[in-house]
Amino acid sequence: MHFGPHLLLAALEGLVTSAVLALTALGLSLVFGVMRVVNVAHGEFFMLGAVLAWAISTAISGHPAVGFLAALVIAPLIVGAIALVAERLVLRRLDYNPEATIVATIGMLYIIQQLALTFYGPEARPVEPPFSYRILLPWFGYSGYKLSIIAASALLLIATWLVLTRTRIGLIMRATQYDSETAQAFGIPVGRVYGGVFALGAMLAAIAAVLIVPISQAHYLMGQDPLLLSFIVVIIGGLGSLRGTVVAAVLIGLSDGIISMFFSPTLAKIIATLLVAMVLVFRPQGLFGTASR
Repeated sequence: MHFGPHLLLAALEGLVTSAVLALTALGLSLVFGVMRVVNVAHGEFFMLGAVLAWAISTAISGHPAVGFLAALVIAPLIVGAIALVAERLVLRRLDYNPEATIVATIGMLYIIQQLALTFYGPEARPVEPPFSYRILLPWFGYSGYKLSIIAASALLLIATWLVLTRTRIGLIMRATQYDSETAQAFGIPVGRVYGGVFALGAMLAAIAAVLIVPISQAHYLMGQDPLLLSFIVVIIGGLGSLRGTVVAAVLIGLSDGIISMFFSPTLAKIIATLLVAMVLVFRPQGLFGTASR
């Protein structure tokens, strides 16, 4: 292949990365935007989604699509329930203190990681994709499942946007984000909103993991890279900004795919780090975030 086919392949791989990264980073952004909590354990919720996807898909016999669809529904619900329990038992008792919650979520990270190592094991295990159809492009065939990841992520992002901007639930979340004390004075159950947002953020990470695990493998350490990249996306896009999260995820994903293809993955990571540094210096609130008043 010449330059054109290589560029198209790199762009497609970058878009797949962007799709998964946008969902994962959106969960992290919502949690910080509404709760002002830096969830260091967010990557472990991603890992839990992948591990549960493997467990559910292997437990269900028959066509791989049946097990995958079951995992796509059940795994995020289990992860969301675990996150809700963690929010109730840990974060709420700390009164969502920023410094204390960072330490607490670091502890949650290691607890979840070691539990996964104990019950799941150190092996990386594959999950069979629901289908293996390849789409013929001008220069090569490309995985139809990878394209379906992009489509599924886009639909979920649109659905999240509609919920946040067009529903009463979204209005309550935005009111809590803007001023939690005033929202509570008007009768909004801020504690329940916090619990729901924390569970939603974890569920988005779990959905992203279920989508990506058929083209990777479930492993108890797989949450580290998504956590780091999610922080990069949130910093660049702006905390609590859905538009910023999507734009930053596409920017990071495409640059990673293209630069890794033509140069090296290390250079892609260096450029992403430099971009974060520039944003922090010249626009600390992010590209689409609002400056604190």
